[in-house]
Amino acid sequence: MPQPKLQHPQLTDLLKKAYSAEKAAAFAYQGHAASVKSPTEKAAIRQIEIDEWNHRKEVLQLMDQYGIRPSTYYECRFHIVGKIISFSCHVIGWFMPFYFAGRLESGNVCEYFRMKQYFNSIGVNEHDKILYDMGIKEKEHEVYFLKGIKTNKLLPLFEKLFSWGGRKSFNNVDLDKKYPVEESGDYCKK
Repeated sequence: MPQPKLQHPQLTDLLKKAYSAEKAAAFAYQGHAASVKSPTEKAAIRQIEIDEWNHRKEVLQLMDQYGIRPSTYYECRFHIVGKIISFSCHVIGWFMPFYFAGRLESGNVCEYFRMKQYFNSIGVNEHDKILYDMGIKEKEHEVYFLKGIKTNKLLPLFEKLFSWGGRKSFNNVDLDKKYPVEESGDYCKK
């Protein structure tokens, strides 16, 4: 039985958006995996796709718990976006799918830490672990894509144009010095 509705419009919207955006990401990774030649890269990107489908399922479970229905608008919008990105991976070369996947994942890290902060702000702590784990998994994805392009000569230009790369991230998570769940409240604070 669902709990009472969340009295937090930003959290409700963020859950709906994350749910739909995970589908877009999974579709994009289908095209990305199909476009690379290396079996190792192909397998790694397919695993990231699976992670995105798992995140979608976990976000839906949270939404169900609070009686939140998916947004038809977000579902349509992100379905189209994901399919377009999936197709474009076959025509835009090798670097850009890696770059923009890393950039996207960098921002996704904060979606989950922001959800955790929003839940905590209304006294709900029961979802801390799952949201923390999803945020950390997104950071692992970001690091994977960045490692794939860190020596590419285009990275400095793209970093300057799109504000993400070797020296810039959209989050402050450091996988080598991770805070435990209970101390992760400072991640992604603006």
